[in-house]
Amino acid sequence: MSENYKFFQHKNCEYFPCHKTKEPSDFNCLFCFCPLYGLGDKCGGNFRYTNKGIKDCTNCLIPHSKNGYEYIMSKMPEVMKLASTNRDKKED
Repeated sequence: MSENYKFFQHKNCEYFPCHKTKEPSDFNCLFCFCPLYGLGDKCGGNFRYTNKGIKDCTNCLIPHSKNGYEYIMSKMPEVMKLASTNRDKKED
């Protein structure tokens, strides 16, 4: 069974690849903006916070890796919980 939906490359993108990598042929653009960014320090990626408190994911390749799809999907319940928590606060 084909699983092509888990991998996409946009080689014509002016930023491709947007992170330094030794394997540009394996660079996955599917999650161009990481859906785990909002999890803050619970995303599991290689990030740092700048002096201004901004999350810098320059050194993280999780969403762009071969198994990035599986990892991100495994963290989606946490993202959904965060979204639900934010929704519940808005309804108060």
